[in-house]
Amino acid sequence: MPSIGKARPVLENTPHREWESFHCEVVRGRGYGAQWHFHPEHQLTLVLKSEGHRMVGDSIAPLSAGDLVLVAGNVPHVWHQEDLSTLSSRDAVHAIVIRFGNDFLGDGFLHKPEMQPLRSLLRRANRGLRVNGHTRQSVAQQMQQLAQAKGLKRVIGLLAILGELAQSRELNPLSSAKFQPELQAGDPDRMRRVLEHIHDHLMEDFTREDVAAQASLSCGAFSRYFKSRTGKTLPQYVNELRVGRACTRLAETDDRIGDIALDSGFTNLSGFNRQFLLIAGMTPNKYRQAYKRHVM
Repeated sequence: MPSIGKARPVLENTPHREWESFHCEVVRGRGYGAQWHFHPEHQLTLVLKSEGHRMVGDSIAPLSAGDLVLVAGNVPHVWHQEDLSTLSSRDAVHAIVIRFGNDFLGDGFLHKPEMQPLRSLLRRANRGLRVNGHTRQSVAQQMQQLAQAKGLKRVIGLLAILGELAQSRELNPLSSAKFQPELQAGDPDRMRRVLEHIHDHLMEDFTREDVAAQASLSCGAFSRYFKSRTGKTLPQYVNELRVGRACTRLAETDDRIGDIALDSGFTNLSGFNRQFLLIAGMTPNKYRQAYKRHVM
C-alpha cells in the first residue's frame, strides 16, 4: 500500500471513447489495477465487492460492499484490494467507477445558473465525500442501471445522480481540511498540454522532442517529469494508447490486422504484434476471437 504524505501521486489518464462524454467502467477482477494517483476528472466509485482499503487525500478507511465515494478532480486517491485469500479469485473486486470532467456537457455547462448546487457539491468533494443512508442506497441502484445504459439515457442517468447528491445531507468529508496534495503548481495545465499533443498526434510518428516542447522542458527533464506523473515512460504510455485503439477496432470491425496496426500509429506489423502481446497478453487475432466468443 502506498504511503500517504511520502509517495507523490501519479497522473492517470482516463480512458476516452469517441461515443461517450464521460467514462463509466465496471471493474471486475483480482484488484483495481491502480496506484496512488490523480486525474482532472471527478470520480464516483461504488464498491459492490472488495476487501481492502481506500485512500482519499489523507484519509484511510476499510472497504466493504456498498461503499460509495465522490472524489473531486486532482485529489489523490486509490482503492486497494488486500492480499487475502480472495485475491486468487477472479471476482475478488466488483465495483462501478464513473469519471466526468467539468466540461462533459460543454465548456460552459457548470457556469449555468441551475448548476450552482453541483458546483457546491464538487467544491466539497475536494476532501472526498462518503455517501450514506438513503442517498447511498438510491444512488447505488442508479449507478448499476447507468452501467448498462446507452446513449442519452447515460447522460440523463448521470445528471439524476449528481442532482440527488447535490441535494443530499447524507454526505460526509473524508480527508482533513488541511490536506494539500503534492502536486506542483502548473502540473494540471502542463500535463493537459502534453496529453492533448499525444492524443492529437497518436497516429503520427512524433518525437520525444515534440512532446517535451509542450511542457517547456528539455528531453531529459521531460522524461523524468513524465515518468513521475504517469508512472510510465513516454513510449510505454503511447504504446498502451495505440494498443487500446487497436483493441476497439479489432472488436468492432472486421478490418485486416495490418490495416489496424497502421491506423493505430504503428509503422510495421511486427512491432504492432510485439507490443500488443506485451500489453494485452495475447495476439491481436486471439483478442478478436476471444471478444467474439464473449459477445456472441
